[in-house]
Amino acid sequence: MNSTMKIVSVDQMRAIEAAADAAGHTYAEMMEHAGRAVAEAVTARQSVKGKRVLILVGPGNNGGDGLVAAHYLAQAGAEVACYLTRPRDPQEDANVKRLQDVHVRCIAAGEEQAQRALARLATGADIVVDALLGTGSLPPLKGSVASVLQTVNAAFEHRARQASRTLIALNTPPAPRERPRPFVVAVDGPSGLSFDTGTLDDMALRADLTVTFAYPKAGHFRFPGAAAVGELVVADIGTAPDLAAEVTLEVVTADRVRAWLPLRPPSAHKGTFGRAMIVAGSTNYTGAAYLAGAAAVRAGVGLATVALPAPIHSPVAARLPEATYLLLPHAMGVISEPAAEVLKEALPPYDALLLGPGLGRERETVAFVEKLFASAGRRAVGFQPATASPDARPTLPPLVVDADALNILAGCADWPALLPPGTILTPHAGEMSRLMGSTVEAIEAERVAVARRQAQAWDQVVVLKGAYTVVAAPDGRAAVVPFANPGLATGGTGDVLAGVIVALRAQGVEAFAAAAGGAYLHGLAGEMCCQALGAAGMSAGDVVDALPQAWQRIEG
Repeated sequence: MNSTMKIVSVDQMRAIEAAADAAGHTYAEMMEHAGRAVAEAVTARQSVKGKRVLILVGPGNNGGDGLVAAHYLAQAGAEVACYLTRPRDPQEDANVKRLQDVHVRCIAAGEEQAQRALARLATGADIVVDALLGTGSLPPLKGSVASVLQTVNAAFEHRARQASRTLIALNTPPAPRERPRPFVVAVDGPSGLSFDTGTLDDMALRADLTVTFAYPKAGHFRFPGAAAVGELVVADIGTAPDLAAEVTLEVVTADRVRAWLPLRPPSAHKGTFGRAMIVAGSTNYTGAAYLAGAAAVRAGVGLATVALPAPIHSPVAARLPEATYLLLPHAMGVISEPAAEVLKEALPPYDALLLGPGLGRERETVAFVEKLFASAGRRAVGFQPATASPDARPTLPPLVVDADALNILAGCADWPALLPPGTILTPHAGEMSRLMGSTVEAIEAERVAVARRQAQAWDQVVVLKGAYTVVAAPDGRAAVVPFANPGLATGGTGDVLAGVIVALRAQGVEAFAAAAGGAYLHGLAGEMCCQALGAAGMSAGDVVDALPQAWQRIEG
């Protein structure tokens, strides 16, 4: 089984479908697969027997998918009605003829009282399926599609007002028939979405569930459109995987991560799973050292050693007895320059090194980071004299650089040359802007392109954190982590991610896989916390605690 799930552009998807059709897997067959998949996705989430379902049918193939879905939903016992933006002749459209034969009501725009009927159906629907426009459309919406969505949105608003009045009067949750809004299903994506750029028309219906076909599209992971996608399901429509062989962007999946994770044989000992050194913490950021170390432990490393300034050892060790500790020289509770030699002497047995969480940017700590990289080999940092040939590379273990270490590096001339090959950089957009000398807005506008370009320019693996984290490697590989969770927008969750990544790196997972797999494991743990606790109530410590369950879920 191929565990790789590609992310395609509109043109790439069009070419894949054309190639499949030319090879004998016809558009009609793909449409049948697609429509049935929509119906199956809905019925997998709720019973449709006796439910009122409105299918909004556009003029093209997306509308055809909706007609097929209508057939299968009617077979499952739903009360289905279709609203067509353009009449379809049953003698020419087999999908309309099939619905006519089983007495599914089809109303076409332009018929007498059609708009009034649409408003009535939208107001009373339990489920609305948006099959108006597919991947080839671009906002802004206009014409009959815009008219349909105006009517449907107005019906939703009326329904919400009615439900609100009921809630105020009764002070009780709404009954099932009184939902403020029906369950909205998008076929491929909400109509009004640009499937390449993620731009979104204001009239688009925000979906609870999106069923897309063969592969997810770039716009599913780009805002503002991504916020209207809801749960994303990718359905097989029978296209051959080799038709996407040239596509170089992928979405990280549980299957993919499972293939990357190291085996854990019953004969193992702690040395089997590697040793990670975690340089973290200061008096102002004690929690960062704990969170990174605890995450590494929960992510399966054999031995985690936390190197920290001596004054914060007691509070961290009291919470994390599973780690060992290296006490570093400090100045007023921040790691100081002499710590570079202490750390360097301790590093030979370690399989990976994390540098950065909670270090702070005090002058003494900046000097420590500069001294560590200068003494490791490549060249001078700041005003220190060169200590090695310009062709030498640092002799540090496989390295993960996070948080304040990134900010310190950003102030160093030719900083990429200071890093050993295969280093993993984990910036959020603000840290990325400092490393690049760019703006946050420019980075957020083209996250995949920026991560890819800088990974190649810097010759390092880049983890561009945020909603739908992007991971890119110097060889051109790039992946999107399929989680956008506001619950992770809280202090400490980045420290947890860094700890997970260094744990996988120490276990022998290569850099790109450790970065992408670690980001997926972290994101899945965050999703589990959000479901259990809510986005506002979860904390970074909750994510640490959820890592074992996330690992179990990935392993199946």
